[in-house]
Parts: sequence; structure tokens; C-alpha cells
Amino acid sequence: MPMFSPLGRLLQDSFASFVLRISSDKPRNLLTFSLPVANMLNKLSGQPESYEKKALYKFGRTLGAGTYGIVREADDADGKKVAIKIILKKNVRGNEGMVHDELEMLQSLQHPHIVSFVDWFESKDKFYIVTQLATGGELFDRICEYGKFTEKDASQTIRQVLDAVNYLHKRNIVHRDLKPENLLYLTRSADSQLVLADFGIAKMLHDPSEVLTSMAGSFGYAAPEVMLKQGHGKAVDMWSLGVITYTLLCGYSPFRSENLTDLIEECRTGRIIFHERYWRDVSQDAKDFILTLLNADPSKRVTSEEALKHEWLTGETASDRDLLPEIRTYIARARLRRGIEIVKLANRIESLKMHEEEDGEDIPSPMDMGGSSEESSVAESSTSNGDATPASGHAKKKSIASAARGAIFREVVLAKVREQKETEERERVEREAREKAASA
Repeated sequence: MPMFSPLGRLLQDSFASFVLRISSDKPRNLLTFSLPVANMLNKLSGQPESYEKKALYKFGRTLGAGTYGIVREADDADGKKVAIKIILKKNVRGNEGMVHDELEMLQSLQHPHIVSFVDWFESKDKFYIVTQLATGGELFDRICEYGKFTEKDASQTIRQVLDAVNYLHKRNIVHRDLKPENLLYLTRSADSQLVLADFGIAKMLHDPSEVLTSMAGSFGYAAPEVMLKQGHGKAVDMWSLGVITYTLLCGYSPFRSENLTDLIEECRTGRIIFHERYWRDVSQDAKDFILTLLNADPSKRVTSEEALKHEWLTGETASDRDLLPEIRTYIARARLRRGIEIVKLANRIESLKMHEEEDGEDIPSPMDMGGSSEESSVAESSTSNGDATPASGHAKKKSIASAARGAIFREVVLAKVREQKETEERERVEREAREKAASA
């Protein structure tokens, strides 16, 4: 951080005070007047020129956390909701190229089933990537809200995803992290588009035959060649799509091993079982489609262009069997794993080494989280070990970094609690409706 003389600090404080006075007197003219002043203040404080864009966004709740930073909801200057991915420069030091690659990639993508790029800017300590905000919910959660979801519906859902994947592959881009959590509906509308999100580990191939060697993907969805470190390419996305399709049609994964060694062996053998109890009413075309995707040999795995021509995606041979009971069972099992997910999330947040000297305006504070006292007590007990106040002699020395990590974790826990309560309430209403229908 730049060091200022007492006179320099006085000038900086005076500018800030002047801008505040102007903003209260002439709010409509603030933006046009204050940008030059903001530029001057940014230069005085050592901020990059693009940092002025941060003033255009009002930051809201935390949506999630990853290895390198967090994602927050925000309102832009027109009041429109956006998502802002905040990446700590400290966590990508020496690998800044991956951020630039993601930015270049997002700016080049324009497809109805891919989340749209909006803008980007940076501060001394962080990169900010602004994208379209999908508010319609994740694929499986949204499906559970339907009154009925058939195999025909599933075929059209997968076609949307495959359209996006094919668009990427034509541009030599490999997503590498296809999973239900990254398939989001744009709005709550019944006819909302499904979009593919999170390009954090996507790669643009310099040549169609280029082979990627880094480990990438999510447990249960990564292709065998990734886990075996044999080198991989576009075919990994097709494998992941096969796992998603299988799960969508029966409510469980084709690979159920709980540890990496067993999962690798299970995927390597490529033996896909369609259990009679769950698959007897699913069309043969659906099974054939899955088998073309889940081929353990990537050279024999169907390409995105070939897959789009498959008969099953027309929906003509798909059955009208309702898949909701199995999907709801899948969601219930997933809910049991939430405790583990929260622990993993806490570990990720712990790895976000916030600088004490950096501005904390975009880091949520406990005051911004809301929620009932019951929810707050749950959150506090969940974080009591990690955020326990030290002995009185050190209490005042608790760093902003620790407070920020604790605040993010508490917000995510509160979100999980609220989500579970909403789900339980929805299930209660559905149950009562069924009971009334049965007694009528």
C-alpha cells in the first residue's frame, strides 16, 4: 500500500469529504462529476483505473465461495441484478493468466444457454468479473417444483445443455466442470432458459488436438482419463453430460463409489448398469444415448455434434413416465451431504487470505445477513470454533481477515438454513395437497 505524507493524507481526506458533500447536494449529477475525482482518488490510493467501475454496483448477498474467491449478488447502476465473482489476486499470484483466459473466454461467448458476460474491473488486491445472474434455481431443485417431469422433458433439458456444449466445442473450449450445480435457470418463469455457468476451470485449446494434463472437474462427474492423468480434451464434457443424463432419468449416479480409488476403477471399467426396478419404463433410445456418452475410451466417446443427431433428443421415442419421485429421492440424499459440503466450504473460505489493509466494502458483514435469531444461533454455533474470540488481551487484535472469513461462512450457513426451511415448507404444502386430493 502506498505511503502518504500527512499533507497527502489530508488532501485525500479532503477530496473524499468534498465528494460526499456533492453527493448529498446533487445526487443526479454525482456520477458525471465524481468520476474524474474518483480517478484522482484511485491514483492517490494506488488503485487501477478500472476500479472506478466498482462504484456502479451495490453489493448484496454471497452466493457461494470457491478456491480463489467468492461470488456475490449485486445491483448495477440501472438496478438490474448481476453476479460478481471476486478473485483474490494473492490466491492466483503467478497464475494471473488463468483469470485473463476466463475473461477473454467469457467475452467471446454469446449463446442463449450460456451465462452472459457483463463487465470486469480490478482493485489492488482483487479481480471482479461481472456476469448475468441466473435467479431461477439449479436444475434438480427447479425440477422438483414441477408437478410432473417426464423422460420427454428430460430429453429436451439435456438438448439445451448439449447445444451449449457443442457451441463451446466448436470454438475449441472445454468446460471441464459440467455438473447439475452449474446448470441454472435464468428466471423463475416457467419458460425460462437453462444456462451453463462457472467457467473458472474451462480451457481454450490452441489446437483441436491439444491435450490438457491438469486435474479438473468434480467428484463423480470427472471422466476416467482425467482421474488417471492420461491427458484429456473435449471428450470429458461428454462424459460429464452422460452422468447428468443418467442421474436425471433414475435419481442416482451410475458411479457410486465414495473414495477416489474405487471411483477410478468403476469408471475405468465403463460398466454401466440399468437396474430393472428404475429403468424398465425408460426408452431404449435413452439408454443408448447414455452409453455413447459413458464410453471409458475417450476416442470412442460420441462428440457433441454427433450426440445432437441422436434420436432420443427429438423426444419422439421418449416415454411419458413421471421421473419426479426418483429425482426427489436424489435431492433428499443430496441434502444429507450438506453437512460435509458446509465443512468443505468453510475450508475454502479459510483459504481466502484477506489482506488487512485492503478495503472491505465488498466483503459481507454480519450486519448485512439478516435472518431470525434462531438462524443466527445456528450460524454462531457452526462457526464458534473457527471464530472464537481470543483471550481478552488479544481480543482487539482480531484481524479484518478473520472477521471477513467468518462473515462469509455465517452468510452461507444462513442461506443453507433458509433453503432447507423453504424446501421443508414446500414439501409440507405438496403433502397436504396430495392428502386433500386423496380424500376428495
